Amino acid sequence: MAEPQPPRAARIVVYVLFFLLGIAVSVCGAFVQALWPPVGVLLALAATGATFYAGLRITGTRLGAGLPAAGWFLAMLLLIVPRPEGDNVLWSNATSLAWLFAGSVLGVICATLPTRTSWFPGVPGPPR
Repeated sequence: MAEPQPPRAARIVVYVLFFLLGIAVSVCGAFVQALWPPVGVLLALAATGATFYAGLRITGTRLGAGLPAAGWFLAMLLLIVPRPEGDNVLWSNATSLAWLFAGSVLGVICATLPTRTSWFPGVPGPPR
């Protein structure tokens, strides 16, 4: 009943790439959301959600959505900590907090979606 999985080495490479992509989206999103305040948050959230959802659909596993989310959280932890000089990447303003909260929610949602179904919710998947 289960669909065949790609070879193990290929899956590991894809998982590592999605982890690194999660880090890149987090770093880029931190600057985009601050650069264009109302629109930048939406743009950063769209990229974040697309990364998590693509990891889920391309790998067909929840780990495919969880690893970009883990990379995203790891980069967020590093960006939240202030530097000794007093510089911050993320401030405690509304846009930074909205991006942090909504990105976390997107990560949880994508990591709990069903795997190996159709690309869009409500559309039947391929016959088994």
